[in-house]
Amino acid sequence: MQISLSNLAFKTPQLFPFHQPIFPPKPLNQQVSLQSHVNVLKGSGFLSEISKAIDHEEQYRIARSQVNRKVLDLEGYSIEGLSVGGQETCIIIPEFKCTFDIGRCPSRAIQQNFLFITHAHLDHIGGLPMYVASRGLFNLKPPTVFVPPCIKGDVEKLLDIHRTMGQVELNAEVVALDVGETYEIRNNLVVRPFRTQHVIPSQGYVVYSIRKKLRKQYAHLNGKQIEKLKKSGVEITDIILSPEVAFTGDTTSDFMLDPCNADALRAKILITEATFLDDSFSIEHARQHGHTHLFEIIANAQWIRNKAVLLTHFSPRYSIEDIRQAASKLQARLSAKVVPLTEGFKSMYS
Repeated sequence: MQISLSNLAFKTPQLFPFHQPIFPPKPLNQQVSLQSHVNVLKGSGFLSEISKAIDHEEQYRIARSQVNRKVLDLEGYSIEGLSVGGQETCIIIPEFKCTFDIGRCPSRAIQQNFLFITHAHLDHIGGLPMYVASRGLFNLKPPTVFVPPCIKGDVEKLLDIHRTMGQVELNAEVVALDVGETYEIRNNLVVRPFRTQHVIPSQGYVVYSIRKKLRKQYAHLNGKQIEKLKKSGVEITDIILSPEVAFTGDTTSDFMLDPCNADALRAKILITEATFLDDSFSIEHARQHGHTHLFEIIANAQWIRNKAVLLTHFSPRYSIEDIRQAASKLQARLSAKVVPLTEGFKSMYS
């Protein structure tokens, strides 16, 4: 049986349990009038401070949540989440109402309507049942979960197992979206998978914005003439797809050399992995495990046409300082802005 939290969730805690007196009762011979207490508190300004605290508690809660959220602003998009190699990857883009991979299902991901799974390793898909269940718990509409076609049946079995064990409803639309296919998220946004190379079946995703552009042969016409053509049923515009964000998930660097993946390398933002950063691990080691070495990204920098590159999925053996130093090496080779996602990593000085 599911319990709805729609009327209970996020209730602001009170500073005091107001059903109880602030001051404990005294024996009759020691009681002081309530008015005298109030006068003392008024004189000290204590009550007014409590009142202010209560009045502003909600604003404070919201402000603090914003401080705790570490959001990257890249090319007009807010990107948040974390990606620690072998532990958890979940990248959230609120403007699309989507998350790429689900990791362990961070709370912020629950609000996103669309989930794009790149592959079936647990650090990328482990939180799926919790994501679906949590949306039901908060009376959010069932999510749409996109998966590589080869794992759709297993994903549905996974949800069935949790339905049986937990005796709960887990409502979600699981969509098998293959490389080359297109899915409309909304009327001005579509997504297409692209091929990646990992040790198990995998794929990345490109999100495109849609706009209409007047065909060249009608550019000389005035407004009335164009309107007349439209009413007569003539198609006067072309559909223009602009790649906005590309997410690779786990992959070798080979995806960069596939001509079919050109849109991923010219999207405004490329979110890609760089599991290994230095000479401690060879490029061959990275390739054997289906991952990318930073040295390979540097070697293929000429193919990157993105405006920003968000590096993710670093090995947990690296510190924040290691990651930033490595990112600066790539930045020296790219005109694109290079940003490492360091959420979840520790400083070498901590």
